Parts: sequence; C-alpha cells; structure tokens
Amino acid sequence: MAVTLADVARAVGMSASTVSRALSGTEKVNEATRKRIHQVAREMGYEPNQVARSLTSGRSDILGLIVPDIANPFFPPIIKAVQSRAASRGKTVLIADVDEHPADEIKRARIMRKRVDGLIVVSPRTPAENLSQLVELAPIVFVNREVPGATSVLVDASEGIQEAVEHLASLGHTRIGYLNGPRRSWSNGQRRTAVQAACADLGIELVELGPFEPQIQAGVRAADLVHSKDLTAVIAYDDLIALGLMARMTERGVKVGPDISVIGIDDSPMSGMAYPTLTSIHVPGSRSGMTAVDLVLDLAEHQGDTPPQVVQLETRLIIRGSTAPAR
Repeated sequence: MAVTLADVARAVGMSASTVSRALSGTEKVNEATRKRIHQVAREMGYEPNQVARSLTSGRSDILGLIVPDIANPFFPPIIKAVQSRAASRGKTVLIADVDEHPADEIKRARIMRKRVDGLIVVSPRTPAENLSQLVELAPIVFVNREVPGATSVLVDASEGIQEAVEHLASLGHTRIGYLNGPRRSWSNGQRRTAVQAACADLGIELVELGPFEPQIQAGVRAADLVHSKDLTAVIAYDDLIALGLMARMTERGVKVGPDISVIGIDDSPMSGMAYPTLTSIHVPGSRSGMTAVDLVLDLAEHQGDTPPQVVQLETRLIIRGSTAPAR
C-alpha cells in the first residue's frame, strides 16, 4: 500500500499539518525538523499526491519557464539551475522554447499561466511597448531584462566588459571591434553601452559591426567584415558569434591570438573546448536561475504584498588562449 502523509506524521511523532508544511518547502518549519521529516519520508518511500495537494491548496506546484532558444548554450545552465532549485522547493518546471520568435512569448505565457503557480521569463524578446501584457500574468520574474513594474534578475555586464577592454588595452590593442547581437535584445543594448564607455575611458578606437543573431554561422559571416576593417581585437555579443568568428578566421589563415584577439560573452562550456580556448566574460547563469525561482515563489506566496525588486548579478573576465599582444 502507498505510504500516506499520516503514516509519515506518525513515524516522526508530529502532526500531519507540520509534516505537510515541511514537505511543501514552507519556511514556517525550522531547518532541523524539515530535514528529519524529508529523511523519514524518503526512507518510507512517501510520494506526495500532487492532485490532492493542488485541489486543497489551489496551487499546481508547477513553475513555468520561457526561454528564447534552448539550443543556445547561454540558456541550459539557467534551465538546469531553475529545475534544481524548483525541485528542492518541491516544485516541477514546465519549459517553453519560443525559438527566437518574439510574437510567441505572450501567447505561450498566457497558456502556461493557467497551469502554473508562477512564470520565469528569460531574456524576453517581446517589444517594450507590449511587456505590460506579460507583467499582468503575475507572479512573474524576468531574467536578463529589466521590466518596469516587475521583479527582474539582471546580469550586469559592465564590470566584465570593463575588465575585457582593460585586458585588450594592456596587450597593446588600440582599435577593436564590437559585434552587436540582435536589435531586439535588451542585453545587447547594455553590453554595447558598456563597451562604448570602456573604450572611451581608455582612449581605444571602437568599430561596431552587426547586428548578428546569436549563432555560430553569424560569427562566420562577421569574420569577413572584421577582416576588412583591419582590427586587432574583437569583443562579440556572445560565445557563439565569437566561436564562428574564430573558425572562419582560421580558414582564412588568420591565427586567433597572435593575429587577432577574440573575446566572447557567456563563458559557455564550449569556450573551454575551442582551439584556441576562448577568452570570455563569465555570466552567472546558474545563480540567476536559482535566484529567479526563490523570487517567483516568494511572489506567489505573498501576492500583492511584495513590491517589485531588481537583483543585480556581476560578471567577470576569464582569460584563455584567444587573446594575445597586438601584432
């Protein structure tokens, strides 16, 4: 026979309500008691009845997660962190990939909101004038985009980009390029502004190219433009564009590092496997995912009582083999 909540309560010598609160992740149960109840429940093979729980609580114990492109290596660490954090809080995650189609975000969000307790939207591509339609689907948390009137987890690229430009300046580079990401990307606007400010501060000539989609093929296309501009260093919107750039430069007989320095943004797993390895700005994707889960659950628990907030996470430069002294 299936182990019930009452069985676990009898085993630990506590009330069923205390056991229920502990297993649902509420903070009203102290940590030692919660751990003990979870351990006993696991040993007894207890499985919560999600249908019964949702009927009595009015909650589904499911969170919705929307990402622009699940194949982009920037998003899997965030997805993994969201799933892990949600599981530790007794929640399941429903994921939607809008495949870089901004028009699909609001449609998917509305459908998901009917089935979930809260939404996390990562790097939304929805135009600014339509964002209010997403905000109305509260509780909702945005990652990697600041949205007026909503809670956001932002990755502040300015620190890492400042370090990147200073690194290139110290290597003797005086004319560098920035490969823009998509026009609709909020994060590209932040990164572009940070590059412009750092170059102006250090007296470095900046050449901007693009926009480019966050794809390796876009980096291949960008390489020919970079080659024609006689640049000695390039900072790309993300690692995918940087890796495509490196591959095409190598095909053209240009040595990445000695002939041209390349810096990506995201510090994806691929950056450490490329040849040469890619210098990249580390973006705390996992931390942003975990933070988003905690925030959306807090909003769901105290709907209407928690004012919107903005959480800022910092970036840093990871130096590898793709940067070297200017030729």
